[in-house]
Amino acid sequence: MTTHKRNATLLLAAAALAAIGLAGCSTSGSGGTAGSTATTGTASATTGPTGKITVFAAASLQQTFTTLGKQYEDAHPGTSITFSFAGSSDLVTQIRNGAPADVFASADEANMDKIVKTDIAPGSSKDFATNVLEIAVAPGNPKKITDLDDLTSSDVQLVTCAAPVPCGAATATVEQATGIDLRPVSEEQSVTDVLGKVESGQADAGLVYVTDVKGAGGKVDGVSFDASSKAVNTYPIGVLKDAANPELAAAFTAYVRSDAGQKVLADAGFGAP
Repeated sequence: MTTHKRNATLLLAAAALAAIGLAGCSTSGSGGTAGSTATTGTASATTGPTGKITVFAAASLQQTFTTLGKQYEDAHPGTSITFSFAGSSDLVTQIRNGAPADVFASADEANMDKIVKTDIAPGSSKDFATNVLEIAVAPGNPKKITDLDDLTSSDVQLVTCAAPVPCGAATATVEQATGIDLRPVSEEQSVTDVLGKVESGQADAGLVYVTDVKGAGGKVDGVSFDASSKAVNTYPIGVLKDAANPELAAAFTAYVRSDAGQKVLADAGFGAP
């Protein structure tokens, strides 16, 4: 074999070995990269805690939180969120009595403050929405109610929330600010009960939140009044100290405060915190 041919053969052999080496490196690298990508992909698909939580939430949050819970479950397979809706003061009593819950969302800061030192995980209570009162009346407003003053008429059967309930406390604040003395025929333990009495015709008018009127789907009309700005309710949410699944509880509360959560709340008529 000539020197030229021998050199050519050696060069070809070296090139082949180099190609094999590169292929091995590439396969190893691709495998590592693919493995990392697959791992990353799997992690992103399953990132976050799984399991179940129970959320205690103010009655005025029923529609929005039901929507948020479903959205969160759809985006995070392996999670399940159960809700218990009632007046915030009733929920506080249940929590104090040991009712199993992971998250508490109150319709006002006062009821959250009652348990923040004893039952809420330190630093977890965060504001996520605001709300104001509106007068709910029958469709078409047959009593021709235009302002808070009209609710004092003996011809108007008015229903409000009881004082310990956030909507009741807001009503009391409005009365104090305006000097108007409202005399309801009944005081309910949740804002949904007030709304229900107007919807069913058991009352001519009720003081509820703007979100309740909007969520009623035309079953009632709403009458706004200037003094509602005197009683803006701020809604806080927090993880309970004895939460069975604190990681998922924290993740859901963060979702409520996220852009996606805030959009659902804003669409329902809630204000920003």
